[in-house]
Amino acid sequence: MCDRLLIACACVNDGDTVCCPLLHYIVRKFKLLLFTIRERCVTVNSEIKLQRSLTLLPAVLFGLAFMSLGTVFSTFGIASVESHGMIVGSYILALVVMLFTAYSYGQMAKAYPISGAAYSYVQRSIHPHLGFMVGWSILMDYLFTPMVNFLLFRIYFAASFPSVPEYVWVLLMIVTVGFVNIKGITLASIVNRIIISSVVLFLLIFCILSIHTVLNGTGTATLATSTPVFNPQESFSLLVAGAAILCFSFLGFDSVSTLSEETINPEKTIPKAIFISTLIGGLIFIFVAYVTYCVWPDYTTFKDPSSVSLDIIKLVGGNVLAAFFLAVKAVGFFASAVASQASTSRVLYSMGRDGQLPRSFFGTLHPKFQTPVNNILLISAFSLLALFLSLDLVASFINFGAFFAFTCVNIAVIKHYFIDRKQETARSFKSFLSHLLVPAIGAGLDIWMLINLDGYSKLLGAVWFVIGLVYLAFKTRGFRRKSPSIPEADRIIEQA
Repeated sequence: MCDRLLIACACVNDGDTVCCPLLHYIVRKFKLLLFTIRERCVTVNSEIKLQRSLTLLPAVLFGLAFMSLGTVFSTFGIASVESHGMIVGSYILALVVMLFTAYSYGQMAKAYPISGAAYSYVQRSIHPHLGFMVGWSILMDYLFTPMVNFLLFRIYFAASFPSVPEYVWVLLMIVTVGFVNIKGITLASIVNRIIISSVVLFLLIFCILSIHTVLNGTGTATLATSTPVFNPQESFSLLVAGAAILCFSFLGFDSVSTLSEETINPEKTIPKAIFISTLIGGLIFIFVAYVTYCVWPDYTTFKDPSSVSLDIIKLVGGNVLAAFFLAVKAVGFFASAVASQASTSRVLYSMGRDGQLPRSFFGTLHPKFQTPVNNILLISAFSLLALFLSLDLVASFINFGAFFAFTCVNIAVIKHYFIDRKQETARSFKSFLSHLLVPAIGAGLDIWMLINLDGYSKLLGAVWFVIGLVYLAFKTRGFRRKSPSIPEADRIIEQA
């Protein structure tokens, strides 16, 4: 894997480094790092573990980085048209749907504070085979999410700097993101903190300018309007249709649970971080969407729904704010790519450590960096497909696995706490409410969202699912052989 990435780095020729000296510097550093990794990477054992260094704030920022707060601008036009202007109501509904599943993730993180997230929760509480299929399904989303960010980065910067070859931007992002994640989660959290701060600063400036613009007579000319929440002249089904689109903006809150083995006191920290990141992200989406609607309330006048946000930004802040917006979008892509790659590498590591994937490759940590370097390099190599694939095709692979995993995690809460009655002595009304009713509602909502995915996404998801099922059948001799033992993860749970 190191050799393949070294070959990819070598593709950047002298002409490219002249027009992009930063790329030359980063590639040179990355090559040195790859040579070091090739010599020193060894199989994980009890002496080499993921380093616990994260507290609540970095964990929350990690979830927000994966969610990418700037997504509110990418979806505003499309969701406004779909909901007939009731975008705020759609966001509120989407937030409620996601909070149910976020609660279930928090409950399972208390029980199993290890890095496998949905895969580990379902494997241990329901069945190892189903756990593998959950891990396999969510991997499709996690593998393609970094690629979406690389593609968007390429599209934005290729349009801004047409003289620079497009592949330079892809390689620049892949190398930089891989470097940050190899160096460790502490560096990644520092990068996320800086990037999230810049995004929040932009959102704050945009909201202030938007409010000023509205109060000066533009758009609704008032901030007191209920139309974007619910319009009685429109059907409620339109609001639901908008929520189906906007639920995708929340994908990423679950990634926080993959950091359990790198978080201090994970049983308390991870559940809080999951819920807080989902709630904060949702509230930001709702408020920004509200003031954006007030600036331009008539969705029927959108020239292009996919890019109307840029028109609104120019309206309230001119070209200066628009330039700031493009810069913030770029760093947002980077933050989301760092978070999604880190999460994917931890899920692969957990599956490799458990023997579900080849342990000698996937279940390894670097002795110096204490990160799953092989997995990071594999994801980086896979992301090179961003040089050839279209954004529409890559986006079609995302979301099927997430909603399947969300459904299974909600069911896992019911199985672990209510049916098996683990970690409590008797059933009670509180248990009925928190460990049966809430996760059951969450599972039902996730199934509903899964059903409402477009046909192409469901087809690609089904194909990926079947491939995983065939691999599992081969691995277990037609489901007759027991799943691999997982002593290392058991020790981590006991020590947490």
